[in-house]
Amino acid sequence: MFITFEGLDFCGKSTQVQLLEKLLTGEGKKVKVIREPGGTIISEKIRNVLLDKKNSEMLIETELILFAASRAQLVGEVILPLLDENSFVISDRFHDSSIAYQAFGRGIDLEFVDELQKFVIGRAIPDLTFLIDIPIEEVVRRKTMVKHVELDRIERSEMDFYEKVREGYLFLASRESRFRRIDGMLAIEEIHKVIVDEITKYSKG
Repeated sequence: MFITFEGLDFCGKSTQVQLLEKLLTGEGKKVKVIREPGGTIISEKIRNVLLDKKNSEMLIETELILFAASRAQLVGEVILPLLDENSFVISDRFHDSSIAYQAFGRGIDLEFVDELQKFVIGRAIPDLTFLIDIPIEEVVRRKTMVKHVELDRIERSEMDFYEKVREGYLFLASRESRFRRIDGMLAIEEIHKVIVDEITKYSKG
């Protein structure tokens, strides 16, 4: 299975990725966790450029294409080979992030961003996508709680940007049947249980 996690920064998706990896590994399944951008030598180098706060002059077109380049390398080098081996692949963000962040958040033409993602991912379409949804006010609260960790270029974005990104995610959740929207204000274990239940239901067809 190919499972992706999406949501605003600080929504808690990375915690859920770790919990799911621990569960599946404990069941003896072959599991690979990846993150976006990143996951290969080339993709990690692109990640450094994308998230470096010094690159504040980066054009939105550059941002979109760099994300796509990183993703293309990850799909061809890691995701498709693993799926062909019947592994579980769990990704902390994937192509839906570009729809939410670059199309809705940055205002790049949605149809163009959509077509670019289809070109980049090919047959690497997630089976399930979990959207950990939190209100913008919670993003603000959690951001202020981050201590001794430097925020990256995108995490430094203003709240009106995150409003647009959330709108994009809710649009995707209504459009894509593979999406499962989960209330990110639930307790960590409650969210994990919902995720496990949804995977079990999907596996049973």
